[in-house]
Amino acid sequence: MKQLQKTSKKISAFAQYKSLSIQFSLDGFSFYVSNSETKEPLLFTKYAFTKTIASPELLLEKVIAIFDTDKDLQQDFTSVFAIHQNNLATIVPNELFDRNNLAPYLKYTVKTLKTDFITYDLHNIIAANTVYIPYVNINNFIFQNFGEFEYKHHSTVLIDKLLSYSEQDSEEQFFVHVSPNYVDLVVCKEGRLLFYNSFNYTTKEDFIYYILFTAEQLQMNPNYFQLTFTGDIEKESDLYDITYNYVRNIHFINPIDSFFADSEDFSNHSNFILTS
Repeated sequence: MKQLQKTSKKISAFAQYKSLSIQFSLDGFSFYVSNSETKEPLLFTKYAFTKTIASPELLLEKVIAIFDTDKDLQQDFTSVFAIHQNNLATIVPNELFDRNNLAPYLKYTVKTLKTDFITYDLHNIIAANTVYIPYVNINNFIFQNFGEFEYKHHSTVLIDKLLSYSEQDSEEQFFVHVSPNYVDLVVCKEGRLLFYNSFNYTTKEDFIYYILFTAEQLQMNPNYFQLTFTGDIEKESDLYDITYNYVRNIHFINPIDSFFADSEDFSNHSNFILTS
C-alpha cells in the first residue's frame, strides 16, 4: 500500500539564492522554496501520510526517506525555516512568563516526560510566548543537513499571521484551522488575540462541538459571527456540512497573492501557515 501521497506545484524560474521552509507533523510533511532576494515562490510540495505516524521516531524515518529521494531538497539554501506542527503547546502572557522554568506551563494540558526538551517562541504581535515541545530528532536531522536554521511552533506562525490578516476588522473574527486529527481555534479582533486553543477530534460531532462550545464561552452567536476556515477542509466535506448546519456565515480564508490561486491540486486556503 502506498504510504505517501505527493502533490506539488512548481514554477519554472531560476533563482541563484533560495530559501527553504518546511512544515512537519505526524500526518504529513510539506516544503516551500522561494527566491531569497525577491521572496517570489518557486515550489511547494506536500507529502500526505496515509496513516498518522505513531511517534516522532517513525516520523524521522519518513522525513529521511523524503530527503533521500526528493531532489528539490538536495540543494543549497541561503536560509532554512522549520515549523513544528503538533498540539504539545500552550500560550503564556509575558507577565506570567519565566523562560527558565518552562515545564509547569505544560503540565496541565500536555503529558510530558522529564527528558522532554521544552522551548518557546516569542510572538511578533502579542505580548505572549508559545511554550512547546518540538521534535528534537527532526531538528537534529535538519541541522546535520543544513547547519544553523530557525524553527517555530505552528501555532505561533498561525496566530501572528491571522492577527495581521484581520487587524482592520472591527468585528470579532473566528478562525478554524483544520488538520486531520486536531483543530486550532483562533478568535481575534482588530489585531488583538481573544482566544486560542487546539482540540483533538475523531468525528465530525467532536469537531462542531469544540467550535460551538468556544462560541458559547465567548458569547458569540452562531447566527451572526463570521467563521473562516483554513487548512485541510473543503466545501465538499462532512466537516463543512456539519458546521454549516450550526453556523450561518462561513468563509474560506483568501490570502493576498496566494501561490495557489490558479492551482488544480491545492485550494487557496489549504496551506496558509507555510506559504502565505
